[in-house]
Amino acid sequence: MSLTDASQHQDDQAYKIRHSAEHILTQAMQRLYGPDKFYMAMGPATDDGFYFDFESLNDFKISEEDFTRIEAEMAKIVKENLPITQKIISIDEAKKLFADNPYKIEWLDSITDRGEKISVYWTADQFVDLCAGPHVDFTKQVTAFKLLSIAGAYWHGDEKNKMLTRIYGVAFDSKDKLKEYLKNLEEAKKRDHRKLGKELGLFTFSELIGSGLPLYTPKGAFIRLAVNNYVESTQLAQGYTQVWTPQIAKAKLFQISGHYDKYKDSMFRVVSNYSDEEFFLKPMNCPQHTQIYAAQPHSYRDLPLRYTDFAMLYRDEKPGELNGLARVRSFSQDDCHVFCREDQVDEEVDRALIMTKEIMDTFGLKYKYRLSTRDPNQPEKFLGDPKMWDKVEAWAVKIMKRNKIEYFDGPGEAAFYAPKMDLIATDALNREWQLSTVQIDYVMPERFDLEYISQDGTKKRPVMLHRAIIGSPERFLMILLEHFAGAFPVWLSPLQAKIIPITDSQHEYAQQVADTLTKEGIRVEVDQRSEKMQSKIRDAQMQKIPYMLIIGAREVEQHCLAVRQRDEQDLGAMPVDEFIKQIKEQINNKSLNLIK
Repeated sequence: MSLTDASQHQDDQAYKIRHSAEHILTQAMQRLYGPDKFYMAMGPATDDGFYFDFESLNDFKISEEDFTRIEAEMAKIVKENLPITQKIISIDEAKKLFADNPYKIEWLDSITDRGEKISVYWTADQFVDLCAGPHVDFTKQVTAFKLLSIAGAYWHGDEKNKMLTRIYGVAFDSKDKLKEYLKNLEEAKKRDHRKLGKELGLFTFSELIGSGLPLYTPKGAFIRLAVNNYVESTQLAQGYTQVWTPQIAKAKLFQISGHYDKYKDSMFRVVSNYSDEEFFLKPMNCPQHTQIYAAQPHSYRDLPLRYTDFAMLYRDEKPGELNGLARVRSFSQDDCHVFCREDQVDEEVDRALIMTKEIMDTFGLKYKYRLSTRDPNQPEKFLGDPKMWDKVEAWAVKIMKRNKIEYFDGPGEAAFYAPKMDLIATDALNREWQLSTVQIDYVMPERFDLEYISQDGTKKRPVMLHRAIIGSPERFLMILLEHFAGAFPVWLSPLQAKIIPITDSQHEYAQQVADTLTKEGIRVEVDQRSEKMQSKIRDAQMQKIPYMLIIGAREVEQHCLAVRQRDEQDLGAMPVDEFIKQIKEQINNKSLNLIK
């Protein structure tokens, strides 16, 4: 991080605490093991903590069993209330100070190449590291911290470089916040979508197919399709129309769009046996949609044109970054691209924002917006006229204010062709995920020479709006799995009810009830196994099935059901017709709750 980047965190006390906790960790390790046991590599603050990368020397090894000892030494440093101070030094001083550390020398060469000042931070006169900061003033300000785990990490994240050891930790400004975080962390382990996906039989991976390429079982495919169909039906009602595009395209398409130069290293190259042309699996839909628009002439009367697309996309993610459904190599997006006149932009963006709110409310997700803009210090990363960017960024602010949307700024988070209005959703564990986005794009229409005939007969460029609501259905399934802890709302549950006959003599009635529910569109199964009733109930609860319909001799005689919910609430006896009425009401309303 440069001094300029560090200045963005000067008022962020949480960042300072986490960054300082990493320095205290490194100092504690030097005290305990000696500086000749490892090379310090890097150690930044993160959104909720910090990590420290180092290279072990002389067969030095460390494990999570050592954390208690290290944390005790860190606590001593905190108690000593040592001052943490910054010093700007010359390159000669720095190279002398870190002469024995090849990683710091590499950092110094990089800093020198950028023409930046060299900053170090001293903890009293006991410990020093090359660092842009910022930090707290005294170690005693780091009041609550915890070391979490150890992992391997390549230097600079490049698998061609040496594998380092990484220690992860968290730090907060109070012990109560740390306690709450650790509690949520334990809950997150229970809700891990990889664990739940396996237990509920929703998806799997195969080494024969490849890492990052998920396979969906009938249950998982149902949920994925149900979410997609809900989004598509909502879009259809708003005048959007679905298109379908090939999963490969010539390199030239991505060269024109600008994606080739930006993303070539993460695109899968496709080789043809009959052509020397370069092809790629498509990593996004935008360029293909421009070609549907360009296939025929358009008048101002034709606009807006709203294209939606759920076609599969592919990105060559690094193996170490793959993570269940959170980061995959094959995925789709609820993509939409609107081609419209400039005077139609406000109405189209408002339409998208209203639709997004409706869908987020359906899933019970709280959210906020980030206005993702250019990084003023790296203008070379963004295509198009700076004046156009000024116009669109100011326009986005007006749209947010008009829609009474609170937002925060995200400098440098814009797409290379347009700023973004990004929705950041918060799940049940207060974790944040970027889902929806709206972008006002003048760059793609210009690069692909898109036109329409205006009312005065002249040719004009359309504006291209990029819009997604849930983003990737694969990633959204992961979020929903963890948000609901696998207990999906009734309308999304692959199996909505399990009928459990107590003995074999109730099988005939159980099947009659199942047939009745099925005709009403309710997804149901009969558990005819020769297991005890409590065992069947426990299995159904483990599968997060919303309702267990118990049938014994009394239920057969009275033509009713004993209804039990997955949360163990017993609703007692209920006529079949009444149960159908109540569950259909839940399904039709997409209710988040079970029967009350």
